[in-house]
Amino acid sequence: MGNIVEEFNAYRSKMNEKLLEDNNKILKRIFNLDTNAFTEGALDKKTKELLGLGNSLVLRCDDCVRYHLEECHKLGLSKEEVVEGMSISLLIGGTIVIPHLRRAYEYWEALENQV
Repeated sequence: MGNIVEEFNAYRSKMNEKLLEDNNKILKRIFNLDTNAFTEGALDKKTKELLGLGNSLVLRCDDCVRYHLEECHKLGLSKEEVVEGMSISLLIGGTIVIPHLRRAYEYWEALENQV
């Protein structure tokens, strides 16, 4: 198995470029809205990323979970903070979230093991 962090980021970047190449106004606006929603505001970026992570787990979007885990990691959240946030998502989402939680743990471990 290759580096899952590098593979995910390379694929995400490549496909985002392809999506935005078409110059579709709706796609561009959604991307812009997403970017702006996670900027500092009444809530700090760490809180917003934990919210994004939690919602992504409950919605069972592994790509979104990976993205928000990486952002949490970049912002310096500890594993304990991230796990506590994900535990709330498990409580809200139920046991169907467990497979996504497994993959989230795997991805967090890969983030921590990056050189």
